[in-house]
Amino acid sequence: MELRQLRYFVAVAEELHFGRAAARLLIAGPSLSQQIKALERDLGVPLFARDRRTVALTATGAALLPEARALLDRADELRRRARQLSGAEPVRLGYVNWLPPDLGARTAGVAQLYVDTWVVPSHAQAARVADGSLDLAVCWVRTADLARHGLTARLLGADRLYAVSTGSDSGPVRAADIAVLVDDDVTSWSSWNEFAEEFARDTGARVVRIHNGAITGPAFFDHVRACTTPVLNSPKGQTTPLPPDLVHRPVIAPEVMWTWSLVHRDDEVRAAVTAVAEAVTRDVGDLGLHREGVWLPADDPHRALGG
Repeated sequence: MELRQLRYFVAVAEELHFGRAAARLLIAGPSLSQQIKALERDLGVPLFARDRRTVALTATGAALLPEARALLDRADELRRRARQLSGAEPVRLGYVNWLPPDLGARTAGVAQLYVDTWVVPSHAQAARVADGSLDLAVCWVRTADLARHGLTARLLGADRLYAVSTGSDSGPVRAADIAVLVDDDVTSWSSWNEFAEEFARDTGARVVRIHNGAITGPAFFDHVRACTTPVLNSPKGQTTPLPPDLVHRPVIAPEVMWTWSLVHRDDEVRAAVTAVAEAVTRDVGDLGLHREGVWLPADDPHRALGG
C-alpha cells in the first residue's frame, strides 16, 4: 500500500467518478482504476461498488475513508516537520522521463533538491509548477503554455528523434516518407499529439491514429511491423532497446528535434529555486537546435535562441 494510492482513493471517494478523479489527479483513467484495484487487493476488501454508470463507496470504503484522510494528514505533517528540522525546505523538481545524468553534480552545494517520483506527462508537470505543487519541472512546453501558466522556460536538453522500421535498411529516411502515431488518450499523450500533428502538417508525414497507448513499449513495435513506412519514435522510447527484427533510421529533410525545458514560475522569488535553475541550465548552449535542416514546432520557446 502506498500513500499515492490512498490519495487516489480519497479523490475517487470525493468525486464518485473515475474520469473526474483522474482529471483532478492529472493521471490517465486506466492508471487510476488499476491503482484502486491494487489498493483493494492489498487491503483485502472492496472499496467501491462500480458498474458502467455509477461509482459508490462500499460500507467498508466509507468506514476507511476518514482513516485514509487521517493518514495522509499525518504524512503531510511529517514532511513539514522534517523540513523544519532540516532548516530549509527542499527545492521540488518533477520530470517526465528524462533528467540530466549529472543532475546531482550540477546542484551539489547549491540547495537541497527533492526529485518528485510522481511521473506524469509534460502538460501535467507544467500545471503542477503553476499551482505550486512543484518548484521546477523538466518537460516539453510551448510558448503558449508558458504564457497561460505564468512560467519561464530554460533550455535543458534536446533529443533528435529517429524512425523505427522493419527490414535491414538503417539508412536515412525523409520526414515525408514516415508515419507518426497520434493517440486518442489526450490525458496521457497531449504534448506528443500536438508535436506529432504539427510535424505531419509541416513535412507531409502520415498520421496514424491509435487508441491503445502504443506510443511506446511493445505495442509500438507491433505498429511499426504493421506499417508500410518507418514510424517516428517518441522521446519516451529513445533509450528502449529495439527487437532484433527492427532498425533505427535517421530522419532527414528535416531532422526532428524534441526539446526539454526546465520551467519555473515567472514570479519565483526564492533564492534556492532560482539558484538550482541557474546551476542546472548553466553552459547548456543551443544543443544543435539551430543547424540548417532542423525542425522544431513553431511555438517551441527555444526556436528563437541564437537569433
